[in-house]
Amino acid sequence: MAKRAIILVALAATVALPFALRPRQPALAPADDTVVIITPHNEAIRTEFGRGFQAWYRARTNRTVTVDWRVVGGTSDITRFLESEYVAAFRNLWTGKLHREWSAEVQVGFADPKLAAAAPVAAREARAAFLASEVSCGMDLFFGGGSYDFVRQAQAGRIVPSRVRKTHPEWFTDAIIPRRFTGEQYWDDEGCWYGNVVSSYGILYNVDALQRLGLTPPREWNDLADPRYARALALSDPTKSSSMAKAFENIIQQQMQRRLAAVGAANEAQAVREGWEAGMKLIQLLAANARYFTDSSQKPPIDVAQGDCAAGICIDFYGRAEAEAVGRRGATRLEFVTARGGTVNSVDPIAVLRGAPHREVAELFLEYTLTMEAQKLWNFRPGTPGGPERFALRRMPVRRDFYAHTEWKSLRSDPEADPFSDPSPLIYRPEWTSGLFRELAFVARVMCLDAHAELATAWRAINAAPEPAKAQAMARMQNVAAVDYAQVNGAIRATLASKNRVDEVRLASTLGAQFRQQYRDAEALALGAK
Repeated sequence: MAKRAIILVALAATVALPFALRPRQPALAPADDTVVIITPHNEAIRTEFGRGFQAWYRARTNRTVTVDWRVVGGTSDITRFLESEYVAAFRNLWTGKLHREWSAEVQVGFADPKLAAAAPVAAREARAAFLASEVSCGMDLFFGGGSYDFVRQAQAGRIVPSRVRKTHPEWFTDAIIPRRFTGEQYWDDEGCWYGNVVSSYGILYNVDALQRLGLTPPREWNDLADPRYARALALSDPTKSSSMAKAFENIIQQQMQRRLAAVGAANEAQAVREGWEAGMKLIQLLAANARYFTDSSQKPPIDVAQGDCAAGICIDFYGRAEAEAVGRRGATRLEFVTARGGTVNSVDPIAVLRGAPHREVAELFLEYTLTMEAQKLWNFRPGTPGGPERFALRRMPVRRDFYAHTEWKSLRSDPEADPFSDPSPLIYRPEWTSGLFRELAFVARVMCLDAHAELATAWRAINAAPEPAKAQAMARMQNVAAVDYAQVNGAIRATLASKNRVDEVRLASTLGAQFRQQYRDAEALALGAK
């Protein structure tokens, strides 16, 4: 009994000691105001923007404010969360206040921006009631993520116009925040969302790992198709990571534009079809080299830093931040490079949510993110005047006039980076691929993820085979007719738009089985030559 008592006392002391020795924290006084923000942004961004806004708000209003951050996952997770919250909120309004009967037609119709005139009366009335309402998800702002997700939220009616363009019309010009740049839209025509930071896509690589594999540093997407990257490339699942889906779209857009340069503007339709095919084949080769497809877009930079992968595709600030974190530990083995001629400069927006419970504070937070004070936080070094206190965010401000201040170069984390002065940017053509964003992610999944084991095995066999069997096997593996531009725009798009989710599952099963057999055939052709 004495031994048992001693063990229990020791365990209790072990648990209690950290709490007893921690520094006494001053009690936090309640703030005058609150703003609730749902975001995929990491802790560093939340910390610096929360602190910066509190100081700016106090100077502006002489009041204190609490920033209540809500983190439910990535942008896709946020989208699903908002959809469910607004369904619940609108159902409460529809049945409780309006005393109407809830139905499947009402649930689908109230958030459907493409509701046809022939749709059920209840669905059309629900849509009108939702757009006229102030139903709330309990949060004020959606901050961060790709513009694609914000466009969808605006179409559904879950985000609403902000007043910032009326209060600061001087900001929304080509000289400061252009409406469009290199084909990308930087703010919504109706004022529902505004980009506040610029993102691009590129390659983070491990110098030591490349030397071990006998590879030179990659500079463009095609470099990653080298078979020496087999099982050494880090990729994210494009159906879970919108940044990876956007990177894949960039790859396809670059191939389309190369074909357009080759065949001429008069043959644009041909260039688009052939560019889609070339892009699909390149994505397939990258997948063949992939060690895995992770659900998290933040994992590839970590694995490249640890040497588990030689290179990975990621959004620019993940790559730069990881390179800086490794550099602070005294190592210089990581480098990030934007894909030459193969990445757009797109924006991460911010928007006010319908029924925001703290609307006035939300409007001020949105305005703050576009001030020069907030823009400095994105790329100033920690501890510099006007910069972040603790974290280097390593991102590119959306304000074009930020880069005109050459005297700030010594204060910046990336003094030479300027997304507005890229000599060879990818000019985004939304009419080619923007309407196929979801379809692209779906195709990449069935062609590359669902059949990854067979694809990687076939790729190894092909690279070990002699000619002409190698060419025959390669042609079989790279037959992408089942997911060509016509198929994706036609049957595949129609299936994904179906209200019956079973249709999508069946199509995924059919295409997945087709590609797995195709890869097994390619392996057999390659092995038959030995």
